[in-house]
Amino acid sequence: MSVFVWPVRVYYEDTDAGGIVYYANYLKFMERARTEWLRTLGFEQDALREREGVLFAVRSVCLDFLKPARFNDLLEVSVRPAQRRPASLVLDQEVRRASGPQAALTLCRGRVRIACLDARALNPRALPRSLFQEMARE
Repeated sequence: MSVFVWPVRVYYEDTDAGGIVYYANYLKFMERARTEWLRTLGFEQDALREREGVLFAVRSVCLDFLKPARFNDLLEVSVRPAQRRPASLVLDQEVRRASGPQAALTLCRGRVRIACLDARALNPRALPRSLFQEMARE
């Protein structure tokens, strides 16, 4: 399966008092990359909720923090589908430095399990067929 890459700049608000990216913000970077990945496949999450009656929820996350990102770093956040199941996805994600002498250095690595839910009942539900097919074409 192909890898999607999304650029992100580290802003002051993303850092702690020492100018290092606060650990929880890596999750935000990954969330944005997943949203943009879906968008490039032709799917908006609000439209999926309204038209298909589904939404996505993070079921589990495992992260490894390898090196710090700092204020003003340009980063790349990747999304690589690792598993597609009828009602869930497992995505491998990485945050890498995108420029400078340590370009391509992996800073954080994660595996995220996403559940597809019925928007009203919040019970597991199969991924929309069109989304499942589009991911299979990647």
